[in-house]
Amino acid sequence: MHSRIISLSLALLLCIGFVPMQAYAASGRDASDIVISFTNGPAENDSVTGTHTLQFSTSGSGTLVNMTIELNDGSNWVELTTLSGSPWVYFWDSTDVDNGTYQLRAWGNDSLAGEDTSYAYSGNFTITNQVPIISDFSLADIVVGDGSSPSNRAWTTTPTNGSLIFSWAGSDDDLSYASLVNVPGPGSPANDGPGSFDYSWNWTNGNLEEGKWSPQLSLYDSSGLSASRTMYIGIDRSGPSVGTPSVSTNGWVNSNSVELTGLSSSASDSGGSGIDHYETKVGSGEWITAGSSGTAGLSLSEGQHTIHVRSVDRVGNAGSSKSVEVGVDLTIPLLGGWNVPELNTSRIGAVLVSYIAADPLSGISESDCLIQYGFDSDGVGSTPDITGRWLSMTAGLEGTVGLTDWSTKSRQYLMLRATVVDNASNSILTENAGFQVLPGLDITWNSSAMNIDRIMVRPGTSDVSTVMLTSQIITNEAYGGSLTIRLEAAPADRTAEVSWTTVETRILLAGDLSDSEEVVYWNHTIEAAGQWDLRLVIDPNDLIDEKDEGDNAYYFVVTGVNTNFLDVVSGFMPTLGWLMVAGFAVAWLSRKRYSSSQEIDSSSANESADATSSLSSGSI
Repeated sequence: MHSRIISLSLALLLCIGFVPMQAYAASGRDASDIVISFTNGPAENDSVTGTHTLQFSTSGSGTLVNMTIELNDGSNWVELTTLSGSPWVYFWDSTDVDNGTYQLRAWGNDSLAGEDTSYAYSGNFTITNQVPIISDFSLADIVVGDGSSPSNRAWTTTPTNGSLIFSWAGSDDDLSYASLVNVPGPGSPANDGPGSFDYSWNWTNGNLEEGKWSPQLSLYDSSGLSASRTMYIGIDRSGPSVGTPSVSTNGWVNSNSVELTGLSSSASDSGGSGIDHYETKVGSGEWITAGSSGTAGLSLSEGQHTIHVRSVDRVGNAGSSKSVEVGVDLTIPLLGGWNVPELNTSRIGAVLVSYIAADPLSGISESDCLIQYGFDSDGVGSTPDITGRWLSMTAGLEGTVGLTDWSTKSRQYLMLRATVVDNASNSILTENAGFQVLPGLDITWNSSAMNIDRIMVRPGTSDVSTVMLTSQIITNEAYGGSLTIRLEAAPADRTAEVSWTTVETRILLAGDLSDSEEVVYWNHTIEAAGQWDLRLVIDPNDLIDEKDEGDNAYYFVVTGVNTNFLDVVSGFMPTLGWLMVAGFAVAWLSRKRYSSSQEIDSSSANESADATSSLSSGSI
């Protein structure tokens, strides 16, 4: 029983499935007697282009409140529009769909019957729209770019009162006219067509400004179809600016190869075609392309040069130039010498030292120079051995050795060296120089106050054989210590083996030289004949460290004369040969004088001869 029920149900479903759906719809729509008809096609196999006016007529007793128009592309019905009242007219733009075969249908709602109307169908038609084709849109006198995009803008240098010549080409089966808009204004050129075509515009307004524009060409056909193309153009008559060139912080380099930088820094074409490259010129020479990187390499001789730079844009406009002074210095600085005050152990406080150097081209760069110093035991070597290293002063060729007490530096050497740098960075390191720190104290004899009362005496032991010496000791600064001085004697004709004999030793007490001077008297008896050297010696044992040990001795000479005989000094008597030479010389001079004076009277000649004879006799 159950199987029969299931079989009957399946059979019923299958029967229902074979009944067309359109029949159900039609049965619902048959309740309205309104009939919709297409009054102007499109008919079967019509060709439709552009905008087609769809007009509908209605008949029947019902009330049509709306009308829906649908388009079938062979697969689906797509609603085009729904009209809400009479007149039942729709302007359909067939260009909204692709070319092909289509069919239209229309239906509406009958408010009186409360049902939809039946469908009204058009014939199968073909849409054959042809949109105008633009094959060319160009601008004459383009320097760079093709105008296809903003990044590839077509740039010209058209003058203010010049013309922009646009050309076009296109095709269409019913082409009507062409228009051009968005040109440099004010205004726009007239349409080309309808009727005949010039296929170009020679556009000018007498005041073409620099800038960017996007002219648009549009082609229109009689079917209402159109096509457009935009060209991106620009007018650039002004040169770009250039950055400020630089070489170094002070404009000097130490190489023939010089690189300028900063050309692209803040450089701009101010909305124009853009900077293409940079150019350089040395002095009054020719402009040379320097590439587009913003740097420029130059080969310069030693000396100062004026370098000019400028920017050139993509259409060839050169901007205003800028210049920079560039100096090439390949020579190291000239070295002078040190200015160092006297160094001694009496000094207190820092010592100012300086080095003299010069550079005839770029000059000395004081901020890059450096003085170094140290203390050394013997003034030689590459590194000061007391400080163990070189100590640096502040930058420059002048500085101070910052000691507060120099008393411990006696006989040491202040070592100095300098790194001298010019403004082109040429540098040289001076040789090490040593300046000895001497003792501040110097004790010496005052030569202007030294005296001996006699230089010749009779030898013996009496007072007549005694000479008195007057001496004065002076110091360059107050000395508060004791001092040993000594009188020594030795034969004047002594050999190297003969030593000085100490005659007398005295000790000046501490404080005697607080006023820096002391007078000392000496007595010495000459007991033997002959010449004697007397010597006064300060600090004979070298116990006191002095600035100059070489002035601690002063010498006198005294002669003990034996009165029993008198020696004749042979050196005072001229030889016979020299007397004869003198006589001949006088005679020759007399003859020469006589020969040049023939007009002298005989008495004068006799007097001259007598005088000559007398002179000759006297000389002999």
